[in-house]
Amino acid sequence: MQSLSTFCSKGASLPASSMDSHSLRRRRKKSWGHDSPLGSSSSSCSRQSSISSGLRGLRRQSRCWRSRIFASGVKLGFFEHTRAPSGKYFSLALALDQEQLGSGHVEGLPMFDGEVDENEHEKKTVLSEKERVDVRALASSLKDAKTADDVEDLFKNMDDLPLPVYSSMIRGFGADKRLDPAFAVVEWLKRKSKETHSSLSPNLFIYNSLLSAVKLTRRFDKVDEVIKDMKEQGIVPNIVTYNTLMSVYLEQGRHKEALNVLADIENNGLSPSPVTHSTVLLAYKKMNDAYGALGYFAKLREKYQKGEVGKDSSEEWESEFVKLKKFTIHICYLVMRQGLVNEENPAPNVLKLLTVMDEAQVKPGRADYERLVWACTRESHYTVARELYNRIRDMGSDISLSVCNHVIWLMGKAKKWWAALEIYEDLLDKGPKPNNLSYELIVSHFNILLTAARRKGIWRWGVRLLNKMQDKGLRPGSREWNAVLVACSKAAEPSAAVQIFTRMVEQGEKPTILSYGALLSALEKGKLYDEALRVWEHMCKVGVKPNLYAYTILASVYIGKGSPEMVDSILREMRSMGIEPNVVTFNAIITGCAKNSMGGSAFEWFHRMKVQNIKPNEITYEMLIEALARDGKPRLAYDMYLRACNEGLQLSSKAYDAVLESCESYGINMDLNALGPRPSEKQKSTMIRRNLSDFCNFASLPRRGRPFDEKEIYHSQGHE
Repeated sequence: MQSLSTFCSKGASLPASSMDSHSLRRRRKKSWGHDSPLGSSSSSCSRQSSISSGLRGLRRQSRCWRSRIFASGVKLGFFEHTRAPSGKYFSLALALDQEQLGSGHVEGLPMFDGEVDENEHEKKTVLSEKERVDVRALASSLKDAKTADDVEDLFKNMDDLPLPVYSSMIRGFGADKRLDPAFAVVEWLKRKSKETHSSLSPNLFIYNSLLSAVKLTRRFDKVDEVIKDMKEQGIVPNIVTYNTLMSVYLEQGRHKEALNVLADIENNGLSPSPVTHSTVLLAYKKMNDAYGALGYFAKLREKYQKGEVGKDSSEEWESEFVKLKKFTIHICYLVMRQGLVNEENPAPNVLKLLTVMDEAQVKPGRADYERLVWACTRESHYTVARELYNRIRDMGSDISLSVCNHVIWLMGKAKKWWAALEIYEDLLDKGPKPNNLSYELIVSHFNILLTAARRKGIWRWGVRLLNKMQDKGLRPGSREWNAVLVACSKAAEPSAAVQIFTRMVEQGEKPTILSYGALLSALEKGKLYDEALRVWEHMCKVGVKPNLYAYTILASVYIGKGSPEMVDSILREMRSMGIEPNVVTFNAIITGCAKNSMGGSAFEWFHRMKVQNIKPNEITYEMLIEALARDGKPRLAYDMYLRACNEGLQLSSKAYDAVLESCESYGINMDLNALGPRPSEKQKSTMIRRNLSDFCNFASLPRRGRPFDEKEIYHSQGHE
């Protein structure tokens, strides 16, 4: 409600006759601060001294003080504060608790109930330049007044002043947190009226000012006293009184009681003012009841459209109604934002409230939607962020690029990479133009998908992702190309690997050792040994230095080609390059021997491995047992199985079955109980999947009805 500490009202200032325009401006800047005489409390003795000094100064002007007030529109300087903004929301009359209680009009706000009559009264009490009164000095003399006697000491030799002077002082005392002099002035007015039968008695505006002072000083225990006194004096409350009472209840956290005041207003035949409606909305805001605020506004709008609201008022209801609507939207925005920040899973509640707002035809603007998008930071927020993004797009207005980037980031965090790509496509098609951050975000999402395709061997989706990147103007780097090459290698697709490698070179991307290693692996798995050797020669020719992984593949190539004697030269070359073979290298050699039924060579490499102090693992024993079983050496396979078990290794059921089948095939009687129970089936950590639907399930991507076309491998940039 509008603060009583701000005045631009007519009759709210009584400048002295000697004041010029410069002194008026200077006095506007003064307030009750620490530098003011009113800035500190005083003892009873100092209070009497202050009143006496004020009397000496004021009595010299008593002859020119008349029962009139100069209505010049000058601010009341002795308790001047900063005015609250009056435009964005009507909550300025609420959240800031600033209300004009029967005084003048503040520019930008509606004239509140009770102001017109008082202004008319003030217009009739215009003083001449010689009759101006310094209200600041008058109030300063009363700053320490505690009783009506203290006030009488100041005013006993003075003519009566108009009531607006006293109401202004009372509001000023409230703004400066001095409630005692405010009550003292009211008690003095009551006593003066009773003793002298003067017309100078407290009226509605005096009590409204006193009630406002009680609210400003937060002396809520005095509220009932003021209301009781009003009834005893026969003062009938007006809408401003009720508005102040509602505000007091809100200050105390008594939200339900504040709403109940609305029923009292209607029962007493009063028409709620814009401040009343905004105070009710403020109560719903403090209760975080967005649905209550929407329901109240919907009923108010219905009455407004029927002409039942504001028909007998001078209020500019059209503009005030717009402010009330904005305040209702703001309440809903705050509730949704608090839910996004504090609740674990706020999406259902936020989406429901948005739907109810649509039904009530109270829709937020683009700025509110974008602020809500920024509040979406957790994975569970992605549905809300996408809904808000779509709403902004549907409005046909511009959208902030930073908001779009935030939604792209959030979609990636929630593993909705395809949804992020669709937003990036909107940036390309509808704007705004993506920037470097947009590019980096979407490329990072592609890398996540490509990494998943590489890890699972889903090379077809890797190819499609590369094509999609190029279609959207994104240039794949070596990381992206290598991911697809590794996927081709895991899926044993040498032809696809060759085409991807070729496209990589054609696009101007220089292959790395990882690129060559993946291509060599794909060719080795496809038993294209000669092609693999040519790739090796080309790799060395262009100056790419082999690593342990590449040498290991080359050893497998020679084993597969039937040239095991070349493996020794490869190991010597490795050592000359400072690369020591490890268990992976020997496992690859033993695996090659097993695939080519070279059990003796496999067993020989196993012993060389032990000589070089390289500890075998499960894969070493499993491939060795498989090689020995195939080569007709069941006893040796049996011994290797027991040896692995004694070393604490957990072999697969495949090795157990190979020993069992080999013994049965060659009629060898062995103590099978020594082998122990058959191991359970091991689940592969990496599954090579050739079905595109598997990848759709993983990445939450749309299922495409069309099958993979081999021509997609040969995709060129810009080709659809």
